[in-house]
Amino acid sequence: MKNAVIFGIVIGVLSGLWILMMHLLGYTVFKSTSSIEYVSALIPIIGLYFGVRRYRNVENGGNITFFEALQESFKILIAGGIVAVAFAILYINYIEKGSIADFSGKIFGALLVGVIAALAVSLLMMTDSRRVDTKQS
Repeated sequence: MKNAVIFGIVIGVLSGLWILMMHLLGYTVFKSTSSIEYVSALIPIIGLYFGVRRYRNVENGGNITFFEALQESFKILIAGGIVAVAFAILYINYIEKGSIADFSGKIFGALLVGVIAALAVSLLMMTDSRRVDTKQS
């Protein structure tokens, strides 16, 4: 669980800094959709990759099944989502006055990117392609 929390916090903080950087560059999260916003999808993809890889190599001795990787990915995403949404709420309330309902579409988009990234990373990280369930004794 420690691995998931660490990488989740990293993803959440980087996402929060991305929101702040976009604001400092003059983009508004409510009105404009810029192609530069799509670069932010790299944050969860890279964070999940390194988080699941570390979990596989350090805590699982180099072996991981698809479902173990998926479970670790979701733990990382939950921790990162909590931190990122907290940043987003603070940003909406204090920096760019608006409603969370206006921002909810982007939060849902981030959730969708996270789920797709979790599936992709789990497929990449699994070590035995014939076995997707739990470890055999």
